[in-house]
Amino acid sequence: MKIISGKQKRAQRIVIYGVESVGKTTFASQFPRPLFLDIELGSAHLDIDRTEIKDWKELIAAINESKATDFQTIVIDSIDWAERLGQEDLLASTKKTSIEDFGYGKGWIMVAERISRILMSLDELIDAGKNVVLIAHSKIAKFEAPDALAAYDRYELKLTKHSSPLVKEWADELWFMRFKTKVSTSESGKGKGLGGKERIIQTTHSAAYDAKTRSGLPEEMPMLWESVEHLFTEQKSAEIPEWQGVLMENESLVNAFLLAKGEIQENQTWRNCKKDYLLRISSKADKFIEAAKAFIV
Repeated sequence: MKIISGKQKRAQRIVIYGVESVGKTTFASQFPRPLFLDIELGSAHLDIDRTEIKDWKELIAAINESKATDFQTIVIDSIDWAERLGQEDLLASTKKTSIEDFGYGKGWIMVAERISRILMSLDELIDAGKNVVLIAHSKIAKFEAPDALAAYDRYELKLTKHSSPLVKEWADELWFMRFKTKVSTSESGKGKGLGGKERIIQTTHSAAYDAKTRSGLPEEMPMLWESVEHLFTEQKSAEIPEWQGVLMENESLVNAFLLAKGEIQENQTWRNCKKDYLLRISSKADKFIEAAKAFIV
């Protein structure tokens, strides 16, 4: 048993969500060297690197291909639109016309399973030293706690009840972004909202919204990059084993060879090979590259 003591520095799993037009995409653009997987096509106003995602297969392929890039942060904009792509792909692949055709709730469980597989793929990016940021919209939902006398409204991720817990559990940081308002009460007792221009980040769970932090952030912060920048300034990419570096240098060749050999499928990379196969490659990476070159040529 290997014992590891002390804190460990690694890339961050970040989920940011909030009210409409609060500036979630603009905020995400300030993360270290970001690549946007733009599903909403809503980043045109920003000077960033992006790839436009039109369907589920393109999303899977983009995540796999981004592992070999030198981008430091991969941003999915947005995860609730990604869930929609998963639903559309499920219906297309099963030739169903409605998610309800699977029976009560079964279709949404199948969609959540796809989201779970996406999160597993994103963890491979984390292992490669890349931050992952998931942008999400918010919704107001009725919530009834077991110990509460009555139900109340709260902000939640705009995901289905099956996918939302998976995303929240996966995240290291879940930040709720909103406009800060104050309520003044008139002499008649009627409340009036004031302000509404100051943007803030909430990091701690409350009855009004979901949020969490594993980095000891303040409960409320200005919605400025300076509020969270310190989490990333000392971040170092995970050390890449030498044999993996060899494969990354010959990415296209290696993937073409493995596809021809039937070790991977379309839209997969060498990272999707079985573990025992990768173990064999790791012990003789140079010879593997020679064999791939001879085969392709």
